[in-house]
Amino acid sequence: MENLLSIFIRSIFVDNMIFAFFLGMCSYLAVSKTVKTSAGLGVAVIFVLLITVPVNYLLDKYVLSAGALSWLDPRLADMNLSFLSFIMFIAVIASITQLVEMIVERFSPSLYNTLGIFLPLIAVNCAILGGSLFMQERHYDTLAEATVFGVGSGIGWFLAIVMLAAIREKLKYSNVPAPLRGIGITFILTGLMGIAFMTFMGVKF
Repeated sequence: MENLLSIFIRSIFVDNMIFAFFLGMCSYLAVSKTVKTSAGLGVAVIFVLLITVPVNYLLDKYVLSAGALSWLDPRLADMNLSFLSFIMFIAVIASITQLVEMIVERFSPSLYNTLGIFLPLIAVNCAILGGSLFMQERHYDTLAEATVFGVGSGIGWFLAIVMLAAIREKLKYSNVPAPLRGIGITFILTGLMGIAFMTFMGVKF
């Protein structure tokens, strides 16, 4: 239980997809103009990571990694399909993203129209693929660890985009120097928030 809690907290604050690895920056910068749309996209990212990371964990453990197919037939113990990881992970991500898109369109047409092209672009969001690749790289022992990591990574991305959106809404009433308006001040804010999140690196979980 302590290990799961440690993975969860680290994936949100220490190994934050935005502030530690700068993954998913395109959607992060483009959609973070209002809190409402940012929260909607953030929830969609959490849902996609919640599903794709555990599914890709099972796929890697029982199909792709070296000797993974031995449960099917002992003669396949020497087979290594890890070279297919990228293709298979992206296929799973694209399928789940399509499901999310249909759900949002069905139950929240206004959010669907607001997010526009960025909702289907979750399929090529670096943070989503990064979650599965980090899961594979860190060799989590159980499905629970992979799932907790996926959820924590999604919540970390959600916090980052909603925090930025809240600040950008306030900046509309601020006297920002003309050369920094728009993307310039957004990059500065991201850097400052990244520095703030770095303080968690010194905490032992």
